[in-house]
This record gives sequence, structure tokens and C-alpha cells, in this order.
Amino acid sequence: MEAKEVVAENINDDAPMFGLVDTVLLAAIVGFGAWYFFFNKKSETTKKTYQIQPTTLNTTTTSEDNSFIKKLKSSGRSLVVFYGSQTGTGEEFAGRIAKEGRNYGMKGMVADPEEYEMEELVNLKEIPNSLAVFCLATYGEGDPTDNAMDFYEWLQNGDANLAGLNYAVFGLGNKTYEHYNEVGIYVDRRLEELGATRVCELGLGDDDANIEDDFITWKDKLWPAVCDYYGIEATGEEGSVRQYKLTEHTDISPDRVYTGEVVRLHSLINQRPQFDMKNPYLAPIRVNRELHKGDSDRSCMHIEFDIDGSKMKYDTGDHLGVYPHNDPALVQKIGDMVGVNLDVVFTLTNTDEESSKKHPFPCPCSYRTALTHYLDIGSNPRTHILKELAEYATDPKEQEQLRQMAMTSVEGKQLYNKWIIEDNRNIVHILEDFSSCKPAIDHLCELLPRLQARYYSISSSPKLHPTSVHITAVKVEYTTPTNRVNKGVCTTLLSQKVPSPNPNEPIPRMPIFVRKSQFKLPTRTQTPIIMVGPGTGLAPFRAFIQERAFTKKEGKTVGDTILYFGCRKKSEDFLYEEELNEYVNNGDLKLHVAFSRESAQKVYVTHLLEKNSDEIWNVIGENNGHFYVCGDAKNMAKDVHNIVLKVVQEKGNMTDSQALAYVKKMEAQKRYSADVWS
Repeated sequence: MEAKEVVAENINDDAPMFGLVDTVLLAAIVGFGAWYFFFNKKSETTKKTYQIQPTTLNTTTTSEDNSFIKKLKSSGRSLVVFYGSQTGTGEEFAGRIAKEGRNYGMKGMVADPEEYEMEELVNLKEIPNSLAVFCLATYGEGDPTDNAMDFYEWLQNGDANLAGLNYAVFGLGNKTYEHYNEVGIYVDRRLEELGATRVCELGLGDDDANIEDDFITWKDKLWPAVCDYYGIEATGEEGSVRQYKLTEHTDISPDRVYTGEVVRLHSLINQRPQFDMKNPYLAPIRVNRELHKGDSDRSCMHIEFDIDGSKMKYDTGDHLGVYPHNDPALVQKIGDMVGVNLDVVFTLTNTDEESSKKHPFPCPCSYRTALTHYLDIGSNPRTHILKELAEYATDPKEQEQLRQMAMTSVEGKQLYNKWIIEDNRNIVHILEDFSSCKPAIDHLCELLPRLQARYYSISSSPKLHPTSVHITAVKVEYTTPTNRVNKGVCTTLLSQKVPSPNPNEPIPRMPIFVRKSQFKLPTRTQTPIIMVGPGTGLAPFRAFIQERAFTKKEGKTVGDTILYFGCRKKSEDFLYEEELNEYVNNGDLKLHVAFSRESAQKVYVTHLLEKNSDEIWNVIGENNGHFYVCGDAKNMAKDVHNIVLKVVQEKGNMTDSQALAYVKKMEAQKRYSADVWS
């Protein structure tokens, strides 16, 4: 239209209405318009036709790679086990179920819901005697794990017809947290609501107790329920089946060998943003100082990682993921006990060609690299590992004990709980105590779980420290009932990474990445806050205080910032004492400190909170403030929650149920937030 107006303005009244050029131009416009209209009409028709097609296997646009239905059909399988896992346990349990399926004539497949089109669950009924099992962990404040988030939201927001889908769910959680196993419970209920058939009752694992016992107890119910539902029997073939094929390399270029990278080869040498869990930044450690003082027999480190030039960003309240590696001495001890050369380069390749997981960890690498960077040699081995190890024990008594601990009988569970869990043995201890057990090193590498990143609350504000990220970490070291000294894999390593005052010495580095958190300051700076953080629970609140003080210096109005901190003694473990006192003196902070070992009667933060009910109600009841808790989930966080409920009930003149509803609403509004661990 605009083009026609421009042409019209240049027409001479005395000239003919259309010249040659005008005629050609008009013809071109008309032709283009006709073509455009026809093309668009055709495209719109195509789009409408596509949109109204029913969702069936034949019309789906799902590619071969992300269609679990196609993979099941092409490989003659009927069992698919999905996992939602943040630390690897859910994935491990899924693998064990899929592997055991063959004992009942059900070939199994492990699947990451993030990698597949979960809408295809409506089509699983097309496969005879099919079964979907879900091993789902609950993370944070009742949230699904990162890889199960899309599937969880699809269940919440969709109304798919899942009639004909047979399923079972095992949830992984921790009873010390308020939202215990919320994800597993919801998925189990929601699948039934959408028409699916529950084959086995919901299983719930408690990581605060003995999640291995919970899992095998549920598994003992799963397979009889499956046999009963499908009218099948165990095949009796329960022998060991290897999942990975070994290839040892005698002539391979070092440039093709992994040396500890998470995903991309040479990623720790040729660093490229964007940095995340799969591509960590090898950050220089600029500061590593001890926070404990005097006669303290413990160690707490303040560590500053330099992120200048990395393009890494973080927000106050986020977590820092740190990739550790195992003690080289323990790794060598394993090599010596099983009698192998750890510098041999090898590859483990999945025998299941349909699996998206081709290798258990980056390959090729040396056995030393696998045991140092990729495998967890410090945790308590689960029962299926002991069962496999028993086959390598040549001493009959040792073999029998290993087998017994792997059994699901009452005696077997009791022995496992006493000998492995209570005595806190890891794979190194087991090989030491069962000297006749010398497993094949490649089989051991297949069995052991992946070494996971460790997470720490960030104790700095990016507004004050945009080019560095700080953490506050207690060094873990303790003596077990067998008089062995166990050391935390990450904090022990961090304690050794102290920068030298000599500029010619290499700067210590660690692979890090930022994990986002919902533990955030209020959007309105004038909102008052109360923070409860004894011990290293202070870490995120140091960042909160820094940010509020910085904001105040900018001339903005900042509400009351109140901290409840607790430690043993002022002279030993009062973390950041000088720093906190400076904030108090500047009027940026109101501080309450409980010292538990300085008087005959122990004083904890909970005692101080009970005395200050008026202050608590003033913040959360009268001024719509925020309440934060960070630290021990098992006792402290629960006690604090109960105190808040009591304050709301008494000061707000509410009944028990009204007070509970009030606090629940605070949680929903993110006005009551917890960053806790067990």
C-alpha cells in the first residue's frame, strides 16, 4: 500500500495513466502478490492439517534417537526404566532393575527422561507385556531433578490418556527434609489418575537411613508383583552379565586419551565458555585461609576462586559445584591389591547398542584416571557390588560373607548394615579385609558409581565480588569403628590447595561451575529478613549481608537484616567474627550469637529464637518479611520450623491449623526458605 502511494505522488496529470515502466512494475507486484497468497494459503493448510493429526506412533515426528518406543521395538524389549537423578543413585538403581529384568524374560532399557519424548508413554501399550519403571529422586524443596523437570511438568500440565500403561515407581528422598519423596509420590498418583495401571506398590527410599535396604526391600516386592501381573516366572538365569566390553589399547596417541575431563576431550586445557556442569571452569584459587582459631581441633576454610575473564555469572544464594578427585595413594593401593598396572589405557563399551550411554565414563582413559577422577572409591558399596565381588574371592569364608551381605534375607541385611554402613567401609577397606578377593580391574570400574561434584553454598555477593566466588567449607575427617581414618574427598583436596606467596609457584586450581538456587533475597530491598545459620550455615548469609550493605551504600532503603549464628566457642569457631562485627557497628546487621560450649548449660540458636518471639513476629507477621534457615536438616531446621509455628500461633492468635497454613503460605511465597543438608 505504501509503495502505491509513493508511485502515485510522482504521476504527472498530463501523462498517460500507465507508462511502460509502470505497467511492468504493476505486473510484477500483482504476480508477486498472487504467488505469496497461494504459497501462504498452502502453508497454512499444511500447518492446520499437521496440528489436527492424532498423536499416534505412525504420525509422530519423533526422531529415531529420542524415541524410546522405536528403540524398544527394534531391540525386542518390553521394560523401560526411567530415572530422575541428581547424584547418580537414581540412575544406578534404574540400571540394576533393567539388568534384573532379563531374569524374568523382560529385556530392559535404562532411559533418561530428558533425552526422550515422554509423550510416547501413551504408545507403550503397543508393546506386549510392557512395563515402565520410574526411579525418581526428590531434590531441593520437593522439586524434581534437573533431568526429570520437563517430564514432571508434562504430567502436571497435561491430560494424556495413559490407559494401557503398566508402571511402578520407586522414590528416592530423605526424611530429614520437609518434602520427603514428594516427586515419587506425585508421579505414582498422577500416572494412576491419567489411567495407567500400577503393577507394584510405590517404594520410598530414605537416604538418611539406609536407602539400599529400602531399595532391595521394594525390589523384592516388585518382581513377584510383575510375575503375578503378567503370568510369568523367573527364568532361573541369575548369573553375572557384563554390561560393558573391555578394550585395552597398546598403541594410542596420548592426544586421544581422557585425563579427567567431564565430557569434552582436552576441555580442562582448552577452556571455552559457557561453563557449566558438563564444562567446568578450572578456576585459580587466590585465597585459602583458616577460619577456626585458637585450640580448635577442627578446620573450616574460606576459599576464593578467581572467575575473572571466565564469563561466569552467579547470584547471591547460588551453589558452587566443585569436582574433586580421589587420593592418589588410595588409588594406587587398589592397583596394588588387585595386581594391575594402572597406567594401561582402556575403553569400556556398552554391549547394548541401543543405549544412549555408550561408556560408563569418558573413554579411552587409563585405569589410574578412571579410579582417580571418574569413580567413587570412598562411599559404602551397595549390595549388587558385593554380590559381584564374591565371585572373585578364592577363600570360601570370605566368599560366603560377601554373598550373605548381598542377600535380601533379614540376616543378610543386618550383616550388610553392620559391616558396611555402621563400620563405614569403602571399596578399599573391603579389598583390604578380603585379601583373597582380587576382582578384574575393568569389572571393578564397571561396578563402582561415578564420583560426583560436591556443592557448597556461595558465601559472597556478586555485587561486591563480581570476579571471584567464595565458599566456606569444613574439612571432613573422622575415625571409623574399625579405627580407619576417613577423609572427605573434596574438602581434603581443597585443604591442600593453598596459594603460595612465591609468585613463581604454580597457582592451585579446581574445576568449578555454578548451580542456580531458589534461595534468594527479597526483590524489595526494604523487606526485613531473619537468617538462621549456625556453623557453615552462615555461608549464604554472609553473601546476603554483603549485598544488603552494598545496596544501603548505594542510597537505597534496606529493611532490618537480622542474623542468628551459633558455634561452640567465641575463641575457636566464631566464623567471620571481625567481618560480622563491622557490619553491626555500621548499622547494617543485627546479630544474635549462641555459644554452645561456653557455659554449663548449652545454648543453641533455637534458644535465642524462643526468647525473641516478638522480633520474629514483627518481621514475618507485621512487616511481611522473609525468614531463612541454612544448615543441619535433621535437627536444627526442624526445631526452627516448630519455633516459627509456635510464634505464629501465639503472636498471631491462631489455631494450630491456621498457623500451619500461614507458614505453608510463606513457603509458597518464598518468604520461608531453607537451604539445608543432612
